[in-house]
Amino acid sequence: MKLQKLIGLTAGLCLSGIIYASAQTQLTDYVDPRIGSEGLGRVFIGPSCPYGMVKPSPDCTPSPNSGWLPIPERVDGFSQVHVSGTGGGPKYGNILVTPFCNGMDQTQHLDYRAYENIRLGYYDTRFKQSGIRTEITTTERASFYRFTYPADSLKSLAIDAGFFLGESPVPDAREAQQFVGSEIEILSDHEVSGYTRIRGGWNNGRAYTVYFYAETDKPFTQCRTWKGSKITDERSQFDSYEKTGALLRFAQGDSVVQLKIGISFLSSQRAKHNARTYIPHWSFEKVHNGLLAQWEKLFKAIEIAPDTPETQKRMFYTALYHTMIMPVDRTGENPLWNDPEPYYDDYYAIWDTYRTSTPLITLIDPQRETDIVRSLITIYKRDGYMPDARSGNANGRTQGGSNAEIVIADAFVKGLKGIDYELALKAMLQDATVPPGGNQEAEGRGGLVPYLELGYIPYGIPRAGNRTVEYAYCDYAIALVAKGLGKEDLYRHYLKQSENWKNLWRSDYKHEGAKGFIMPRDKEGNWLDQIPFGNSKVQKPTYTYTPVTFEGPWYTPWWDMFFYEASSWEYSLSIPHDVPGLIAQCGGKEKFEERLDIFFDKGFYNVNNEPSFLTPCLYHWIGKPWRSDDRIREIITTHFNDSPMGLPGNDDSGAMSSWLAFHMTGLYPNAGQDYYLIHAPMLKKTTFHLEDGKDFTIRAERLSDENRYIQSVTLNGKDYPYSALRHKDLVAGGELVLKMGNKPGKWGTELGL
Repeated sequence: MKLQKLIGLTAGLCLSGIIYASAQTQLTDYVDPRIGSEGLGRVFIGPSCPYGMVKPSPDCTPSPNSGWLPIPERVDGFSQVHVSGTGGGPKYGNILVTPFCNGMDQTQHLDYRAYENIRLGYYDTRFKQSGIRTEITTTERASFYRFTYPADSLKSLAIDAGFFLGESPVPDAREAQQFVGSEIEILSDHEVSGYTRIRGGWNNGRAYTVYFYAETDKPFTQCRTWKGSKITDERSQFDSYEKTGALLRFAQGDSVVQLKIGISFLSSQRAKHNARTYIPHWSFEKVHNGLLAQWEKLFKAIEIAPDTPETQKRMFYTALYHTMIMPVDRTGENPLWNDPEPYYDDYYAIWDTYRTSTPLITLIDPQRETDIVRSLITIYKRDGYMPDARSGNANGRTQGGSNAEIVIADAFVKGLKGIDYELALKAMLQDATVPPGGNQEAEGRGGLVPYLELGYIPYGIPRAGNRTVEYAYCDYAIALVAKGLGKEDLYRHYLKQSENWKNLWRSDYKHEGAKGFIMPRDKEGNWLDQIPFGNSKVQKPTYTYTPVTFEGPWYTPWWDMFFYEASSWEYSLSIPHDVPGLIAQCGGKEKFEERLDIFFDKGFYNVNNEPSFLTPCLYHWIGKPWRSDDRIREIITTHFNDSPMGLPGNDDSGAMSSWLAFHMTGLYPNAGQDYYLIHAPMLKKTTFHLEDGKDFTIRAERLSDENRYIQSVTLNGKDYPYSALRHKDLVAGGELVLKMGNKPGKWGTELGL
């Protein structure tokens, strides 16, 4: 019996085009969407085109952010819109389709998976109870399903316009999605259309509407619709603020039924256009192969040595894949304004992605990054502020700084063309000068007035600590762009303002052998050792605030803490624009090295937290890049792998994955600035195939587990003593050769910046 099942499964895989008679392995073969799918990673496992608007996959209860949970959780069905790697409340999970075999008298058809086959651009499962097999692939704006029913079953399909992720019974619950309305209409014996309207979610955003057009390749012989809990023989259900859906049945002989679903944020007619334009045929294999071709072209931008271990190949190319799932290209699909500029949504969130995802996209696909930046500027032009996060066509939530400034600065200093940098500077200045009023959770800079008046944000304003630190870096980004545009007064003003982090630096505070920390300060300038909690006007209890305080008592709102998602130990080392100034504040290079050692050795480093992304590289600034090498290697070997648990934290739209990818190559960006730190790679050879036809290769001679320290470096055949590389030298093409040895060498005592 087991042998028969195996033969049947193999035959099914061949039928679906997943086993190919190919003499040459493609880079797409190394992508495993399951990496980081379990645990904290939360990556999306279903088919996706690069930056694709449609992302179909199973929804295993309405709870998970990405829709998917591992077997044995139930499956509610397969919805068309998802996010990847996010924390907080869920978003999307719209337009659910569920094949079933029982009667047409119920709206919900739960089932369980007998197996799953998850590959790049392809998902396959068989339901245990009904025996139905579901295969999925997709294009940018339309998904494609193939259902194979048991021969003797009632071959049926439900389309649910009311389903969504993150539903809460509490009206207006924070971070929960809330149902607004839906509509459905059976247009013919092949076609169904309608929409769902949902609000809220992680960003507490305004209502968004997802329109759909579904078409089958076989006619349905019976159909019913529902509204609320009532099923009728009506062919349509208009929107009356209730959930709606359709039940379809096919002929007894139709064991294989294909379904294409176009999605639009504008109209059902636009959804129909998307379905028929992006999938003008009924070939499942053709759609899947087209998706693979798109990814293959992007992956070829970074070529690694053919003899790279298979595990490293899977980790590297899957990391690239995760980086390019979001944000989502919705150009021409914006219901809020008509504008020829590119439009991207699901910046989820820039606070996470600016550090490594943005610089990596710039290297792989600079035109794409140009379009993303132009979209940010257009959102400012139309909505009033650039987003720090955006989803469902609504800005929100800001977690710290107004980090679109750093994205723009990164594009500017790296010479991306086709961007109106004068308008971009105006957008940056809007964040830096105009308080967002009561909308500070969604956009702009909360606490801006005291920040400008005092030079810091006083305790009592939510996230005062990290906002002060991050606003200082955003101000530095403004200074860089202003200087490049010849605006010297603005440059000097914001360069000075970028030192504001020092106004929360308590130089006499000692903790665990280190001296000097970013600490709470009130508006009168007093340092606060005791922090109040609760809102009682009679009793005023306090608790002691220390550099390792992360969460207050359980009744203290975490969103209102002094630091967001980190401790003072972490943020006091997160000054990426002024590391020399930070070293001076810490007492010089020797004390700084001691501080870094305490940070890592005593467990204050948080591997899954973006504010600590740069910290392992800070040894570079004291002339000891080999110590950065040790920290980076230890972090990767301990916390990353090619399993479903292979990411140590939320992937956050590719942030965690892009961090890994950069470190594997031996380069690491300091986002918003024009250089990369050089350190010992995990890959023997990496070649960046650049946009203009030039190549830049990093080659680590004699690299092994023992020979993991850089002895010397040459750039284009000439000695290169510095531990940082300018972007202009990378994009000029050439070769960086790292001579490796089994113990630290004398190379890299200077950054060369």
